[in-house]
Amino acid sequence: MRHVLKAMLLVILTTGVAMADEDRIITVTGVGTVETVPDMATVRLGVTHQAKEAAAAMSATGEGVAAVLSRLEKAGLAARDIQTDQLSLQPVWSDYTLNSRRITGFSATNMLMVRVRDLDALGRVLDLVITDGANSFNGLSFGLQEPKPAQDAARAAAVADAIDRARQLAEAAGVTLGPIQSISEYVGGARPEMMNMPMSRSAADVPIAQGEVSVASQVNVVFAIVE
Repeated sequence: MRHVLKAMLLVILTTGVAMADEDRIITVTGVGTVETVPDMATVRLGVTHQAKEAAAAMSATGEGVAAVLSRLEKAGLAARDIQTDQLSLQPVWSDYTLNSRRITGFSATNMLMVRVRDLDALGRVLDLVITDGANSFNGLSFGLQEPKPAQDAARAAAVADAIDRARQLAEAAGVTLGPIQSISEYVGGARPEMMNMPMSRSAADVPIAQGEVSVASQVNVVFAIVE
């Protein structure tokens, strides 16, 4: 019985030492950001029409979108860069009281998501589609056709930032930084924000500044602490 108790005590002590070693870690979050010049724009535009009859509203909207699509094709945009983003038909209500409201017409909307890969032609493309009937504009965002190089650079910068943070923490705590135990990357699902602009005037009158886009990466890194 005494030998059994000694064996159990030895197992408990050994396990405690192992857990203590595992707890000697430093966990940090590294962030890396790369600023680069965009080479592509994404535009969300379309056609909206109202009519007393639903079919008339949809027909007018369809004709307008057909003209816009034809103009985009003539401007050299590929079919893969043009996608229907929204198609809706909503009733138009009268302005009477809530109890006496009635439908006085219908509003049809057909929105397109358009990628423009030649930024020098962006203003001209917008001007052409506005001239041909696009009367709804819900945003403009800039991006990269090949984002991987920027993503790789941001990821490397995030890891370097994590190592630097861990070294500072180890030095401040008076311990020796050990090898990396694990690395995990945070993957966000946020979409780029669209810049809203009115369609009340020609796109040629709207100055467009492409600026830079930011590509960011965030990693969580666990380091061991050694003596």
